[in-house]
Amino acid sequence: RPGVASPAYYARMASTLDRVSNGRLLLNIVVGGSAQELAGDGIFLPHDERYDHADEFFQVFNSLIANGHAHLDGRYIKAIDARLGLPPVQQPHPPIYFGGSSDAAIDFSAGITDKYLTWGEPPKQVGEKIAKVRKAAEAHGKKVTFGIRLHFIVRETDEEAWAAADRLISKLSDETIAAAQEVFAKNSDSVGQARMVSLHQGRRDKLEVSPNLWAGIGLVRSGAGTALVGSPQTVAARLREYQELGIDTVIASGYPHLEEAYRVSELLFPEIGLPGPRGQIRSSFGEQQVFGGGGHGGNVKTASALGPSPTKVAAASQG
Repeated sequence: RPGVASPAYYARMASTLDRVSNGRLLLNIVVGGSAQELAGDGIFLPHDERYDHADEFFQVFNSLIANGHAHLDGRYIKAIDARLGLPPVQQPHPPIYFGGSSDAAIDFSAGITDKYLTWGEPPKQVGEKIAKVRKAAEAHGKKVTFGIRLHFIVRETDEEAWAAADRLISKLSDETIAAAQEVFAKNSDSVGQARMVSLHQGRRDKLEVSPNLWAGIGLVRSGAGTALVGSPQTVAARLREYQELGIDTVIASGYPHLEEAYRVSELLFPEIGLPGPRGQIRSSFGEQQVFGGGGHGGNVKTASALGPSPTKVAAASQG
């Protein structure tokens, strides 16, 4: 979160954590999408200006991580002869993840991000966003890869999965949903959040916004509000569609988190090339895919069936 602490302080923390973990640190940038929350952190910049601030922040941060020193007399950040000390294990820096849907966010990400993240929008929208981000990154001479943040509701059959999705929101009253949507609208200036709301528009009668993509979670949860729902074969097919667009990373969660993590690992993983008796989408998908808990419980680390190295586990969210 740029602005909560100095870039030099963050760089020292990142380097220390990367060294302690022997090069396993992943960094996720959250510039922020709630003026109320940001005010509590002492940040009072308007939406687009927050990305100008973040750009200066990462000029200092990246220089420290890569070179051990930095100097910037900027509009927002002033760092005079900043020093790092011990470098991180990963060079030139630990992988940087970022998600943001506004033009300002995409412009910022183009020169900074290694892994661009999107929330679980329909494939057509995800494809359009990927093309836009890729074009911006190429203009900066940078190659970026892509990930998606999704919830999962996986059962043995499609019918069982949809029944589980219905049960998840069965106790929610229309008043509860309306109150949650009012809070989201009042407190957020996030373009990504607005795109999530546009999928369901606060209504519970049209929640399948794309084949097997269910927006019910977003009725009362801000941020990542969609889930892939279905049998292992169905969900694997939907993941294949995202993979064809350029997605190589999935950051996953479910409700309740631990139980859904087991269902995903036992039912879905074999379908995408991880250990199990079922087939696989494509060998590269099993090797590249990253699954992790997104802020609602512990992470689940898995080993790829297609190589000796365990896959990295990511935990991140979009602001």
